[in-house]
Amino acid sequence: MNLFFWAIALLLALTTLGIGLYLITPRNYQSSNSVANSYDAWTEDGILEFYWGEHIHLGHYGSPPQQKDFLVAKSDFVHEMVRWGGLDKLPPGTTVLDVGCGIGGSSRILGRDYGFAVTGITISPQQVQRAQDLTSGELDVQFLVDDAMALSFPDASFDVVWSIEAGPHMPDKAIFARELMRVVKPGGVLVLADWNQRDSRQKPLNFWEKPVMQQLLDQWSHPAFSSIEGFSELLEATEFVEGKVVTADWTEQTIPSWLDSIWQGVARPEGLVRFGLSGFIKSLREVPTLLLMRLAFGAGLCRFGMFRALRANSPQLAETVTTASASLPSS
Repeated sequence: MNLFFWAIALLLALTTLGIGLYLITPRNYQSSNSVANSYDAWTEDGILEFYWGEHIHLGHYGSPPQQKDFLVAKSDFVHEMVRWGGLDKLPPGTTVLDVGCGIGGSSRILGRDYGFAVTGITISPQQVQRAQDLTSGELDVQFLVDDAMALSFPDASFDVVWSIEAGPHMPDKAIFARELMRVVKPGGVLVLADWNQRDSRQKPLNFWEKPVMQQLLDQWSHPAFSSIEGFSELLEATEFVEGKVVTADWTEQTIPSWLDSIWQGVARPEGLVRFGLSGFIKSLREVPTLLLMRLAFGAGLCRFGMFRALRANSPQLAETVTTASASLPSS
């Protein structure tokens, strides 16, 4: 009991200090350069990788959520997304574009466990270098610096386009949607997971939600969040999509990630020795944003959206994905 008490007291003290740092060092990142620079810095110093592992995205804890190791939940998320998208039915050699690949965690799972030929892209040169360092030459996986708003690939280049939590960084969601679908082969599939805002057309943000949302945008290089409904409409408006976009809300399955990510700093104090005082301060600075994220997702202001869209003019691959997807829940 005493150990638990001191752990909670330490967590509260760290949170209080983090809020102080948060208040005296405001941010307002609103450009692609700031996104690249931020990820370059986090990758170069290794702090984010130390606490979050090779997956810079939330974990999947089941429905209802079960207690689970933070890093295991992250790799589980990739496998759950593969199954939800029907990609586990696709053959080895299927070509995949991983948009916003980070340091390549998802790309490596897709290549190693499913035999896919994966190209991961990120706007951060440091992430590309680290992803290459972590990836075995035996895998058919490569990494490139590229801009998701203006992909360098020709039309209809990939069987599958895959993306996790990249959308909030995109300043023009319509262009992002079109670029994603443009590079999917006819009959191929887009499978995407993202942080989303509640659809404000149905229920406008209230007096406290507006400043919370603005902080979430400013703190982590996000120009805007889409709603699940709004981004589905943008995908369908590209005229590349066959039928309707299938969506699901995985807020319940992912929400434990926010507090688990804070707990990593308490459970792994060796990070203080490894990264020193400056690293400690940098990490602590993010605690209030993580708490705001937990508040926003818990209160319904934000939702974790899943999207599955087939590219029109579907030959063989579309038939495989459509058959695999038919038995999957849409929400």
